[in-house]
Parts: sequence; structure tokens; C-alpha cells
Amino acid sequence: MTDTIEPTAEPANTGHDSAHGDSDDSSTVRRVVWFAAVVVVLLLVRTFLAEPVRVSGDSMEPTLRPGAVVVIDKVSYRIHDPRRGDVVVTSDPRNGVSIVKRVVAVGGDSVAIENGSLVLNGVAVGETYIDNTDMAGFYFGPDVVPEGEVFVLGDHRADSVDSRAFGPIAVDSIDGRVLNKIWPLG
Repeated sequence: MTDTIEPTAEPANTGHDSAHGDSDDSSTVRRVVWFAAVVVVLLLVRTFLAEPVRVSGDSMEPTLRPGAVVVIDKVSYRIHDPRRGDVVVTSDPRNGVSIVKRVVAVGGDSVAIENGSLVLNGVAVGETYIDNTDMAGFYFGPDVVPEGEVFVLGDHRADSVDSRAFGPIAVDSIDGRVLNKIWPLG
């Protein structure tokens, strides 16, 4: 008896049947579309809603140390103006470099520094968050902040280039309000 091989009516399965291949192609397309959608959403969020920013100088110590990463809110100042105490990111009007500073006075306020202490509208302001080292004997102002502008200072007053050097800044030049520090943790 001899063994014979008879041809079959169905082609041999090579592992590439068309139904399975179509499934792999559509799965890949779906993954690419989802990835592109995520990238677009992240770019929109970063452009219009929130953005991470790295603090590069020490003018905001002890509140924010050099190298800290913060998230800024880009929406709130479309709804309302900055408030005293807000920490904001803006551009230094002298060179366009991004800076992080605290809003200490808004349009219409009189701002001064007397013997190193902030005086707002004639009243000394207690600021527990600042580093006032080496500020004894320092005087500035009083200056009145024009409407539509804010007066910003660094929390490390003796080592900060701020509105004392370049004057008040326009509200619409503020990039955003610092929401939270995300790095370093703790």
C-alpha cells in the first residue's frame, strides 16, 4: 500500500488569512488615532488651560526653590483679574524671560516698602511667607499702581528683580497663576 496525498479544496493556512490581517491593520490604525488624539488634547491643554513651568532663580525662596516645577492656570485671569497674594508667571518686561513673582498690589493700590516691610495703602502687611533677610533699612515708594496693572515682588526680597526695578506689569502680560508645585514632591 502506498501513501498518496490528495489535494484539498481549501488552501493551506499560512497564518495570514485576510480576516485576521484586516483586524491587525484596523487595530494599528485605532492605536495611531488614539495616540494622535491624546497628543492633540495635551497640546491644547498646555496652550490654553495649564502648563508646567520650571523655576530657575532663587527670588521666590522660601516659597519656591530653584528647580521646582509648578503648574500654571492659564484660564482664571480671563474670568477675573489677579488678586493680591497670587503667585504668577509673566515675562520680564526688560528682556522677555519668564519670571515667577507674587502679586502684592493691584490697580489703584499704593505700594511701598518701609524698613524692609511691605506697606499697602498706608498699612503694613504681615507676610509670613517671605524671606526678609537683609531688608532692614530698605525703603521704596510709595507708588500708585495704574489700573490694569499689578505690582509684583519676589518672596526673597533682597535677591529679587521685580516691579521695584521694572515697574508694574500689565495684567494681560501675565501667562498664568501658579496652581501647585509638582516637583519636588512634599
